[in-house]
Amino acid sequence: MSFRTQPLPPARLNRCQLFGPGSRPALLEKMAASAADVINLDLEDSVAPADKAQARANIIRAIDDVDWGNKTLSVRINGLDTPFWYRDVVDLVEQAGDRLDQIMIPKAGCAADIYAVDALVSAIESAMARGKRLAFEVIIESAAGICHVEEIAASSDRMQAISLGAADFAASMGMATTGIGGTQENYYMVRDGQKYWPDPWHWAQTAIVAACRTHGLLPVDGPFGDFSDTEGFVAQARRSATLGMVGKWAIHPSQIALANKVFSPDEAAVAEAREILSAMEKAKAEGAGATVYKGRLVDIASIKQAEVIVRQAELISG
Repeated sequence: MSFRTQPLPPARLNRCQLFGPGSRPALLEKMAASAADVINLDLEDSVAPADKAQARANIIRAIDDVDWGNKTLSVRINGLDTPFWYRDVVDLVEQAGDRLDQIMIPKAGCAADIYAVDALVSAIESAMARGKRLAFEVIIESAAGICHVEEIAASSDRMQAISLGAADFAASMGMATTGIGGTQENYYMVRDGQKYWPDPWHWAQTAIVAACRTHGLLPVDGPFGDFSDTEGFVAQARRSATLGMVGKWAIHPSQIALANKVFSPDEAAVAEAREILSAMEKAKAEGAGATVYKGRLVDIASIKQAEVIVRQAELISG
């Protein structure tokens, strides 16, 4: 283990992030009533340029007026390459109440992008004597973003999560696909005359997970565009969970329950994790650093794996 220990991520549920446009205020109360852990009110891609100002006003009003329960409430601002983002930040921090938890920064390309937003937010919070310090989450959506993902993860103590935005990422990389997430028809291998479809997003997800885990952030998988393809969504979510991601976006209400199920440990997994912890406690009391559980060796590393499962179960039940 390095002398510098790996910090724990924020202790909150992030199994499903539900997105909805600020230009459609009728949807916001429905989003609040959903089973998503995180609500992302959108000012960016889902809002037409002519509707940006009204969407901003709708969101500011809804932050105070809607009962968001215990959900994490986040607003996705416009990209730093647009003329909209500064007004998004200024109006949100000056006018929205303390119920707002996070700002989502899209298309992050380097640490300086996060610094720019941080400086503006910090100045306004200080001037307004704002009682609650806002957190940040960012989306990796470009070649520059994935190249600089580790420095982005380390860029600010406001940082809490990083997501992969597959569509813009694919465009930036020049990938020959219009699909948003999932396997791609022409990305395949052949063996014995049979086609096999590997995951073209795997390496980018792994880079995000490593950067997040190094700096104590939550790694999150982004959108799956074909919301009619339930099996495809679940397959990608399971791959993401196996890699260490904690949740996935929902761009349609039908995807919420799917994400929550995939990123929630089942009762058997939780029971086994507790048994492993109990077995290791007994071994420790007997002066042993490892023991045998159901025919396999378990040791200190097994404790860490089991603790991840138990911690997630406790967050869900709590």
